[in-house]
Amino acid sequence: MGLDIIVGIKWVPNTTSVNIDPKTGTLIREGIPSVVNPHDLTAVEMALRLKDKYGGTVTAISMAPPSAISGLEHVIGMGVDRGILASDRAFAGADTLATSYVLAKVIEKIEKYDLVIMGHETIDSSTAHIGAQVASWLKLPYIYYATDIEYEENKESIKVKRILENAYEIYRIKLPAVVSIAMHTFEPRRIKVSNKLKAKLENVIEIWTSKDLNLDINCAGLRGSPTVVSAIDFVPKVPRKNLIFQEKDPKKAAKWLIEKLLEEGLIDP
Repeated sequence: MGLDIIVGIKWVPNTTSVNIDPKTGTLIREGIPSVVNPHDLTAVEMALRLKDKYGGTVTAISMAPPSAISGLEHVIGMGVDRGILASDRAFAGADTLATSYVLAKVIEKIEKYDLVIMGHETIDSSTAHIGAQVASWLKLPYIYYATDIEYEENKESIKVKRILENAYEIYRIKLPAVVSIAMHTFEPRRIKVSNKLKAKLENVIEIWTSKDLNLDINCAGLRGSPTVVSAIDFVPKVPRKNLIFQEKDPKKAAKWLIEKLLEEGLIDP
């Protein structure tokens, strides 16, 4: 029978390129390349491992501008079956509460699912709120910091292993449920070109707007966001040395690079 799994992903600015607007205190996203949140790729890998072991389907969902289709194409390249993008100007400016509301509405519209998997947190905000808030909107049990999941089909439940500071806990949860995966638990698998072509040729990605979701617009976007960034005390700046070593001999170039990394304390001797 298998598991029908929904996994959430976020299309985030590449944090190696992010700058902050000193007047508004918000991220400057224009011209900044985006990526799938790395901790969500860990969640995708967990979902795909469960699919490999027990069968079933994996559907990726996201709330973002249309450019996030590239992120859904990425995870479909990993092996996800279907992608759904919630995209509407009415969703703009959402905090985690408003975002989780829209994602919960997407999940409700999908209807047929056994398990929702989320990443630990996102690299652009690190709140770790979404999993718990989605579970709250859906009134489902929730476990976070998970490192392993076993499906017990005869009991319609899962066994979840959760990591703590100095111990592990094991939970048995009735399905459906929401689980957030601890960061760095898995190395995400490589993309297959054959899977990536599926996203282009088989129309497996859908875009849903506020009208499709039949949601309360007062709970989405800025209207539904009780938290705002009122001010930022300073804009952090990372000084860059921009050292250039022009050497054609690769061995000498590698030696120079290692010496500089050692000097900066970026690698251990």
